[in-house]
Amino acid sequence: MRASPGSVKGRQPVPRGREYGFAIRLGTCFLSVALASGFVACLADVDGPPHLLWMANGLVLAYLLLAPRWRWPAYLTVSFAGQFAATSFVAGNWKLHLLFALLNTIEVLISANLLRARSAKLPQFTDPAYLARFAVYAVVAGPVAAGALFTPCAVHLFHGNPVSCFLSWVIGDGLGTAITAPACVAVIRTGLRISAKAERPWLYPALLAFVTLAGFSQTYVPLLFLAYPLLVLILLQLGIAWAALGALFVTVAGSYFTLHGHGPLLITKSLSAQAPVVLLQIYMASGMFMLYSISIVLDRQKATARRLRETAALHRLVTENSRDVIILADFEGRCSYVSAAAKNVGGWEPGELARFKSLDLVHPEDQPKAAGIARRLKHGAVGATLECRMRKQDGGYLWVEASLKVVRDQATSVPLGILLVVRDISERKQAEEELQNAYHALEALAVTDPLTRLANRRRLDQCLTSEWRRGMREHKPLSLLLLDVDLFKSYNDTYGHLRGDSCLKQIAEAAQDVVTRPGDLVARFGGEEFAVVLSNTPNDGAMRVAEQVCASLRQRRLPHSGNPFGYMTISIGCATMVPALGQHSSTLLQQADDALYAAKRNGRNQVFNANAADEVQDEEHAIPQAS
Repeated sequence: MRASPGSVKGRQPVPRGREYGFAIRLGTCFLSVALASGFVACLADVDGPPHLLWMANGLVLAYLLLAPRWRWPAYLTVSFAGQFAATSFVAGNWKLHLLFALLNTIEVLISANLLRARSAKLPQFTDPAYLARFAVYAVVAGPVAAGALFTPCAVHLFHGNPVSCFLSWVIGDGLGTAITAPACVAVIRTGLRISAKAERPWLYPALLAFVTLAGFSQTYVPLLFLAYPLLVLILLQLGIAWAALGALFVTVAGSYFTLHGHGPLLITKSLSAQAPVVLLQIYMASGMFMLYSISIVLDRQKATARRLRETAALHRLVTENSRDVIILADFEGRCSYVSAAAKNVGGWEPGELARFKSLDLVHPEDQPKAAGIARRLKHGAVGATLECRMRKQDGGYLWVEASLKVVRDQATSVPLGILLVVRDISERKQAEEELQNAYHALEALAVTDPLTRLANRRRLDQCLTSEWRRGMREHKPLSLLLLDVDLFKSYNDTYGHLRGDSCLKQIAEAAQDVVTRPGDLVARFGGEEFAVVLSNTPNDGAMRVAEQVCASLRQRRLPHSGNPFGYMTISIGCATMVPALGQHSSTLLQQADDALYAAKRNGRNQVFNANAADEVQDEEHAIPQAS
């Protein structure tokens, strides 16, 4: 036994409404087309061409515009059958109505193909572009094509005027489609839903029915003009579907009464026999044009309101969840808007913060800078960025970064105020300070000897170069001392490297005890050698400093069994120069180095003056010249 679709394991049961939905729609299409065709057939003149609004084509077109293209043959088939069956049953002459049904089917197919040739989107009659395409293709092109096929048949069958036959077909089908298709699309898509906000929704449709029946059933009281405002009220209260349905009701009722000799439109019968029908067509076409014009305006208003709601919701989402404080103030600092983030940034409630001027919350030291930026913005600047300290609710201060931009009137471009986006940068400032401290520490390590904590060779070279340039500018003497520990290798071999490192530290301390001027520098030259840069110091002053350094170390009496003196001693080379163009600081360094080795050769534990040696050489060269 074959299982039913709903009982197959793992398959969801299909709702009965969806399972038979297409069949139900086909049946509805057949019945509605048959009723519309039969109604017109009851009122039309069988012996002549049609003059009434033909609404069946608009109804079929609505089904096609809302259905996939692969289902069009089914809808066209049932609509053809409905038209043929209803008109043949009501008026007989099945051959003639077979021709009419065939021409109507061709007309609907042409209109549907033109409207759906480029787009698979559903019809949107509140869109001006789509409404224009609908008017060109469905109201004009389709009826004109079918009318061109109908005219020679009508001339042959009814012996009428070709122009009259063509115009009656085009006008009747075009206006009928213009009224019926949008109305049926609206009814099918919305299902005649009524908003819960609508009060007494039955009132306006009932009034419209009363005014329509009363207006078309007599000629004494002109009530037809009341139908338009009632249609507008139905549109505003219940929507386009109910308004379109009301327009269809007016069309059907008006057609019935007019063709049965009732209603105010008969006053134009003296002009021609078809004048009341034409006037009815114009009356209903004008009503539908009014309805859809208003619908376009309402749709635009709804779209604008929807965008405004979305913008407002997005604004609330951004301002309520942003970590930045958003402030709108005038050029005097008075706040008109403060976002909720102010509570998280400074502890202020938005309303409480709005009582202050912007500058009142800025740290006094930063207020001049903030006031200057405000003045520049007031006098033409577009935007600026300010880092300052802002007062918190508890009285403390925190670092903030404020992005300021001038707000202008969109119509006149007149400056209205300043938009401030304030961000807490306390953590960033702290990180920057820590990074700066780390940089200074690293920089100090880069120029510091790790053992003695003196300046290293790199710092010595920098200092010597800069002091040489300054001495050249100021024509002031620059002195350099080179110190070397006497017999240091023997000391290391005897006492070990740890004692050797301690010895070097004490020599560094002895030199620093003597060299105390801020501009002077004590550095480790390398190994057991040290250097002292003495800026703006003549040679005799440098010699006194060198002797004091030697004496400072002797006072420490560091034992050294390998030294003839029994304690640690140093030898110093001293050199002094006045920097001049064409010379280099390496010359001074070379002279001090030569003096140091001279002190070593002369027995150590002494200071040798390179300048004194130069003077002796100069005197030795001068004696032979004098003799």
